[in-house]
Order: sequence, then C-alpha cells, then structure tokens
Amino acid sequence: MSKYSISQFIQSTKQKDLGQGFFELETERILEVNLNGLVWAKMGSMISYEGNIKFEREGILEHGLGRLLKKTFTGEGSQLMKAKGNGKLYLADQGKKITIVDLAGDSIYINGNDLLAFEDGLHWDIKLMRRIAGVLSGGLFNVHLEGNGLVAFTSHYEPLTLMVYPGQPIFTDPNATVAWSGNLQPEFVTDIQLKTLVGRGSGESLQMKFSGNGFVVVQPYEEVYFSDKNS
Repeated sequence: MSKYSISQFIQSTKQKDLGQGFFELETERILEVNLNGLVWAKMGSMISYEGNIKFEREGILEHGLGRLLKKTFTGEGSQLMKAKGNGKLYLADQGKKITIVDLAGDSIYINGNDLLAFEDGLHWDIKLMRRIAGVLSGGLFNVHLEGNGLVAFTSHYEPLTLMVYPGQPIFTDPNATVAWSGNLQPEFVTDIQLKTLVGRGSGESLQMKFSGNGFVVVQPYEEVYFSDKNS
C-alpha cells in the first residue's frame, strides 16, 4: 500500500478543473456540475458544494398531476431535487460509475434508479412498464428524456452497450438493464424453460426483449427493483 505525505496526498486527490463544461467527471464516480442556473439531480446525491447553491425538493404538482400519479404509483415520489445558483456541485450515488451523454435532439430511456442528473430544459417523463403474468409485484420505472442537453447516469462497474438491429433482438435481465435508445419499445417476455429450471421466484426467467434499431446499456450487476408476491 502506498504511503503519502500530506502534501503528496493532497496533490494526488485534490479537485482539478478539467474545463469539460457544465458536467465534468471529477473522478469516475464523482460528477462535478459547474452550476450557473439550475440542474435536476437525484435526491440525496449531493456530497459537497461550494458557492451560492440552494436545494429544493421537487414540487408535488411541479410537473403536472399525471406525473405525480405515476410517481405515487411507482413508489418513486420525491426522487428528484433542484439545485439552483452559482458554484460547484458534486454528485455521487453509492460509489457507482458515472456516464455522461450529450443529447442533441436525441432521446433515451434511463432506469429511474440509475438517473443521476440532467440539464434543465430537457423534456422528461416517467414511464412504467407493467408486470406480466403476475410475476412481479411492481413495474419497471424509467425516465424518458429527450431534447438538447446533458444527462448523467450511473452503473455498477463498467457499462456495456449492445447494438440492436432489425431481425436481431436483444434480451436482457431487467435488473441489469440501465438504459436504451428512445426509439426502442421493449417488452417483457418469460422464458418458460428457464423458469422451470431455476425456480418460480427467479428473475432470470423474466427478460426484456428489445427489437428494432438502437442500443441497450447493461451493467454486470443485478439491482433489485421488484419484489415477488410468491416470496
């Protein structure tokens, strides 16, 4: 294990201005937001800030009654917060790796648990993929973002992007699926043979099927979003 003097430790780990713009990866797991206005971030993701920044919980009716009802139904109420002002804001989420994408008229779906921050002005909405065949007691909560602006999302370890081509669908474990391109419309499918093999309660038997032309981002880790009525 390396030993540092105080000055060496500071030099090795201190904050550095990399000049990357509004969103800057201070480390692979810490996002620096060079704030001059407003940014939306996951509730509880702030780890430090400097400057004149105020934080507000997302208003109950701030984005309309329809979105409120969806958040209430999914149990994802008060997930977002607004940070407003001028300064440097540092965000992180359980030590997960951070990826920044710049939407230029594009759209993307991101698992609600993996969305870290996004620029104000992007259009966003909550999507709920309902359970099938009584397998899950909830649905898959996702956020659809589109327009022009920066989005940061997280993943456990290194993400892998899989390309989807017409006639060549991609199947993923819902608990390992992080994001996908906005033009794809996934569906839940059940592998009956696998379900019989591994047991009724296994999430492996329930899969997401992506067809069309686009991409899917997965992580080498299964996050638990659902509970099984039979467990």
